[in-house]
Amino acid sequence: MLEKFFISEVRILMLKLMLLHPDTQYHVRFISREIGAEINAVRRELERLEDVGLLIKRRSSNRVYYRVNTNHVFYSDLLSMMAKETGLGKDILDNVKRLGDIRFAMLSKSFLRGRVSTVLDVDLFVVGRPDMSLLKVIVERAQAERSGEINYSVMTLEEFNHRKRSNDQFINRVLSQGRTMLIGDEEKFASF
Repeated sequence: MLEKFFISEVRILMLKLMLLHPDTQYHVRFISREIGAEINAVRRELERLEDVGLLIKRRSSNRVYYRVNTNHVFYSDLLSMMAKETGLGKDILDNVKRLGDIRFAMLSKSFLRGRVSTVLDVDLFVVGRPDMSLLKVIVERAQAERSGEINYSVMTLEEFNHRKRSNDQFINRVLSQGRTMLIGDEEKFASF
């Protein structure tokens, strides 16, 4: 779907690679091999993204490395778009009808940035009554791709609203963390 918003397929492939791994520095040839694009097309797109401030360039000897500028005004928005176009987010959206009654589904921003989750963190939070066996398959597939555990929590709308009203610590942590909404309105999700 992103190709309908962005003209360059090379740029889309580069953004998918780099936005989801913001702490990684990439060499031009590596990017070219990884996304299967000609090196001149990669250089051209890197230069354009550097010109708008989304990428930061660093020279080391005769090599040039690029990484994402996480302070860029559009970084968070682009990260959210990529999350819906790749991996777990895409899989959930592709199966939303089969998953059943989901009022809200969100991914934490720290999860999207590649952080390894802790017991206290929730990577995926779902409110509704989804088909749990299908959701489990989707999460397990994403875990295999990431080679790491994905912490997720599911609760009914009634339980979620009750726990919000009772000032539940877990729900407060979920509501206070940065997130990308996959399903549902963020304002309604966070309102009391």
